[in-house]
Amino acid sequence: MASGQLSREEALACSGYRHACHAMLYCDTNTQLFGRIPIRHIILMQMRFDGLLGFPGGFVNTQEETLEAGLSRELLEELGVALPLSVEDHVDARFAPVPSSSSSPLITHFYMRKMDEEQIREVERAAASTATDHGQEVLGMVRVPLYSTKSGGGLAFFLSHSFIGNARSQLLDSLLRLNLVAPKDLHKALTQSLKMHTHTADDLKAALTLTEANRKRF
Repeated sequence: MASGQLSREEALACSGYRHACHAMLYCDTNTQLFGRIPIRHIILMQMRFDGLLGFPGGFVNTQEETLEAGLSRELLEELGVALPLSVEDHVDARFAPVPSSSSSPLITHFYMRKMDEEQIREVERAAASTATDHGQEVLGMVRVPLYSTKSGGGLAFFLSHSFIGNARSQLLDSLLRLNLVAPKDLHKALTQSLKMHTHTADDLKAALTLTEANRKRF
């Protein structure tokens, strides 16, 4: 299949691979930012222990559990609520970016579940209060800003952050698949995000120069 994508069955037939399952939980909303900017949809992601953005989920041992059972276990640990997902929620599987020499090759599985807004809010509350992984493997839940402000803030800034593995492409594919963001608006956000990377690189170089000068003083 194109872009390294596999069917669920093809992925499970691959020998020598580890499997990781992640889920995108989302809902529609009528709320507005500052009372004037339609938010339209809420998508949950998380800040991971390594400082990268990703979707909730984790590794699944296919010798001991199904993909869906393993994902539900991981979601309970990270979100604090039981969210059983089914084979029907499976969207795609794909090879992860080439791992380091010390890691086994990995296939990532992606699931999507639409909920109502109150269910999403309950997940957010539980993730911060009862989830066993809160403050450790998961540093906090975040909502994806799908809008763009007049100053260019919103989705473009969010996409300029660093994501784990296939998470950014999974998000972008989902936005298009579900028509949550118009293709022209997504293209504009990505173009702006690329420009931001240039400014970020310049800021990091300036910070590196400053710390290097201070390091030599002590």
